[in-house]
Amino acid sequence: MPGIVAIIGRPNAGKSSLFNRLTGTKEAIVDDMPGVTRDRLYGECEHNNKNFYVIDTGGIFGEDTAFSAGIKAHVDEAVKECDVIIFLLDGHDGVTSSDEEIADFIRKASGNAKPVIVAMNKLDDPKHDDLVNDAYVLGFENVLPVSAVHKRNIYELLDLVTELLPPEDENNFSEGSNEIRLVIAGKPNVGKSSLLNKITKSERSLVSPIAGTTRDPVDMSINIDGQDFRFIDTAGLRRRAKFDGDLEYYSFVRTLAAVDRADIALLLMDATEPCTDQDKKIAAHVAKKGKGLIFVVNKWDLINSENNKADELIKKIRDDMPYFNYAPIIFASALNGRGIGKIIQTVLAVNQNRNKRIATNILNRLMRDVLAFDRLPSDKKGRALKVYFCSQADALPPSFIFFVNKPELVTSSFENHVKNKLRELEDFTGTPVRTFWRGKERD
Repeated sequence: MPGIVAIIGRPNAGKSSLFNRLTGTKEAIVDDMPGVTRDRLYGECEHNNKNFYVIDTGGIFGEDTAFSAGIKAHVDEAVKECDVIIFLLDGHDGVTSSDEEIADFIRKASGNAKPVIVAMNKLDDPKHDDLVNDAYVLGFENVLPVSAVHKRNIYELLDLVTELLPPEDENNFSEGSNEIRLVIAGKPNVGKSSLLNKITKSERSLVSPIAGTTRDPVDMSINIDGQDFRFIDTAGLRRRAKFDGDLEYYSFVRTLAAVDRADIALLLMDATEPCTDQDKKIAAHVAKKGKGLIFVVNKWDLINSENNKADELIKKIRDDMPYFNYAPIIFASALNGRGIGKIIQTVLAVNQNRNKRIATNILNRLMRDVLAFDRLPSDKKGRALKVYFCSQADALPPSFIFFVNKPELVTSSFENHVKNKLRELEDFTGTPVRTFWRGKERD
């Protein structure tokens, strides 16, 4: 599982600047998709062939000048959820009493079990590096002078982070296994742990906890009618029953990391409040990572099933989350067990769809349809897009490469048109379809 790195420190130490530098962008990990609110509290980073998430606590701490109870709650949550802590100091101020208080709190919250890197920021010139010696009074081994604004020692910081992160694949999956890896995702209090319990207790022939993964989350293995399923990081589902405001962001990022390990995500939504902003963010991440996606509308027992309530909810979900219209919708109740069997059946179907390939001769038929599109994209000079041929590059998810004269002419509407054509050729329900456009002038 990808690791999580939390940036912790006093206000104005430069946490957001360091976050932007590490992630290489000022935007969030959620794609710029209409209807999905962008968020700058978390981002992705890759270094030394390791992927990890970065949490920017600067967006939560705000401009508070004291290490208040509210800030302590956020630090405590960040320490619990992360794998490595970057404790950022303001090099202009040196080590303050607030820094010492934060250091003590980090030690108590982590039980000295989490690696800490003390990064003294705003040291643009090496002649001031002797100030770093003051940081050792905080009692942490790894201390480094950096400048987030001028990119000084950022690569050295990343080297140290990736060295301290736990291995990504401590719990390897058996080669040749037909195991389907699932993650139950959704906003707090939507019934994730209840759904897991209902699934694992209703039709199980084997249930076992599997420890040893990053941060020691607990996976759960279950066999239903001869098919092995693994529920990813089930400990995370039970970690706490209620979140307080922005604190849920930390576990939300852990959910994103769990999605990365899964094959299919069961996005659990509350029938009384579907399509929240967090639902949209999770769905966007699932699609970005190429995972299967199934919408499970829980607490259906609380809804009056008369008066076409199901049809109304389906329309709302399709209207509010149009980019995920390929995801099947299941109405369920973790309380009384309704829909549990259908969830398993749908998982099997989506898993099969993720592995599908389209034969070359059928793709050639698609090419004729694409070329017959009455208004191919063109530039201001009137040069139209030409599509020469295409091939399926991969499955998991189904991915297709189109060779064209000018890839820059491909518009989002045309790309969506092509994806719809691909879905007409084959049943890709529950799986994203990826298209890539490569330049190739004809001889």
